Amino acid sequence: MYKRTLVAALFLALFIVPGVASAQQLPPPPSQQQNPPRAPGQRFNVGLVHLVAAVTDHRNKFVTDLTQNEFEVFEDGQQQTITFFSRQANLPLRIAILLDTSNSIRARLHFEQDAAIDFLYNVLRRGQDQAFVMTFDNEPEVVQDYTGDMSQLSEVIQKQNAGGGTALNDAIYLASERLMDAPIPSAGAEVRRVLVVISDGDDNLSDHALSDAIEMADRSGVSIYTVSSNNDWVETDTETPQKVQFSEGDKILKELSDETGGRAFFPFRVDDLAQSFLDIGEELRSQYLIGYRPPYKEADGQFHKVDLKVLRKGLTVRSRKGYYATAPVTSPATSVAGTEHP
Repeated sequence: MYKRTLVAALFLALFIVPGVASAQQLPPPPSQQQNPPRAPGQRFNVGLVHLVAAVTDHRNKFVTDLTQNEFEVFEDGQQQTITFFSRQANLPLRIAILLDTSNSIRARLHFEQDAAIDFLYNVLRRGQDQAFVMTFDNEPEVVQDYTGDMSQLSEVIQKQNAGGGTALNDAIYLASERLMDAPIPSAGAEVRRVLVVISDGDDNLSDHALSDAIEMADRSGVSIYTVSSNNDWVETDTETPQKVQFSEGDKILKELSDETGGRAFFPFRVDDLAQSFLDIGEELRSQYLIGYRPPYKEADGQFHKVDLKVLRKGLTVRSRKGYYATAPVTSPATSVAGTEHP
């Protein structure tokens, strides 16, 4: 079983961005930091903040020809100077599939299994991408470690049964940590980290709060894509079933996606997801990496709101909503919003 006692041991390094502030470091949450106390007058400087962004037009087609001058970034309402810009195409993917196997989704377990398998079939590329599968009921458990073998992933997903409580937040927290330690193709290579949650959004057993889960995803550079298995309040009399009211669990799934730059889906049938999964695969390979140095020098440990805008008319940009400015730890880790020594 994947034990909570392994949390601290799993917090390792990742997300190396070649040529950009290589001294940046990614700390654990304050409760797990083991930094020596600051000497009088000692300061820790915040390093570059990195944003991964996807841009679409009014037809929801991805726009991949934008330049640095067509973006603006604001932190806590103040415009910042973009100091790093690149188009990210065809990066290897590292994917976490989180499958809710609690008793509350028993009637929809087959839907969840089919959705997870369909996602991997549409997105995973042989020889380039890897995924692991984590189930969660009373506690999270990794049932399949990183692999690019689609048949192996599918077989494991189909074997799962439902029962027990729901520890959704713990699962997101631990999966984000595991993505942080994802295998990379070669030294210094870049990968995209994606977390797919298939659940009704309920949680009744987690040790971590929802804010903890979102924070860990932000620290790990993870985009969360959620698929709701809740078909309550769905209007089925129309040709295409429509969600007419969102449950509290649905709202949580949407918050997870919105805060990390992913997307939330509320399907009635697995077939409703086919085009969406194809779109996600294209999106993950049609993104921009944007970096800037924040306006203050000393890390304050607080969450800072970030607003990324695109100047070309008629376009929509999606990225994470902010980051935590945290002090460095003695680790070789690098981060999307980390810190560096002065």
